[in-house]
Amino acid sequence: MHRFQTLPSVLGLAIAGLIGGMSSVFAQQAIPLCQPPNAGEYLLLVVSPTANNQKQLRSALPPELKTITCKYLNETVTRVGGFNRIDDANRWARYVSNIVGLSAIITTRPTVPDAQPQAQPQLQPPQQTVSYNPQALGEGYAVLVDYYNRPELVKSVQQAVGGNVGFVSYGQRPYLLAVYTTNQSEAYNTLQKLNNGGFVASIVDSRKVILLRSTVRL
Repeated sequence: MHRFQTLPSVLGLAIAGLIGGMSSVFAQQAIPLCQPPNAGEYLLLVVSPTANNQKQLRSALPPELKTITCKYLNETVTRVGGFNRIDDANRWARYVSNIVGLSAIITTRPTVPDAQPQAQPQLQPPQQTVSYNPQALGEGYAVLVDYYNRPELVKSVQQAVGGNVGFVSYGQRPYLLAVYTTNQSEAYNTLQKLNNGGFVASIVDSRKVILLRSTVRL
């Protein structure tokens, strides 16, 4: 008789655990996509996959900096915006790295009206002249350009950076590689050039970038 009296409570615990697990899954799925930066804004996206990461980051940042947890590509990040100068975004990126130990992505949006090209999925990726040999980049900074499936942008990016560009994968999406460097100043200077030229560019941790082609030719 005692066994049957405790059965409802056991079932209650099991159901509660199941509901709790389902709630956890739905909570994870409810993370919204990150909103893009405004024109001329420099946005900081801090890779923070766990709730503990997010809590540590918020405790380390002043309350006047607005933070939102969202999805960028396949990463859970904390969106910190917005900065009007790249130097400010750079300073906070270094602060987050040094104090909290989290890596940050800086992205921006050009101020030139109607500069953002429209996606044209029917176009093919840029044709390559070198063999396919995917490999991960090493430690440093990678400046990526979203070319929106428009191969003709390759020449424009080459002119903006004054040299060849590569073809990479980041977050399972293709990008043009404007520069890969361990020099932080070089990376941010390149981002500034691209922003002034009307390109949608980002600085990311190069260790998460897969190099597909070292040089892109049309």
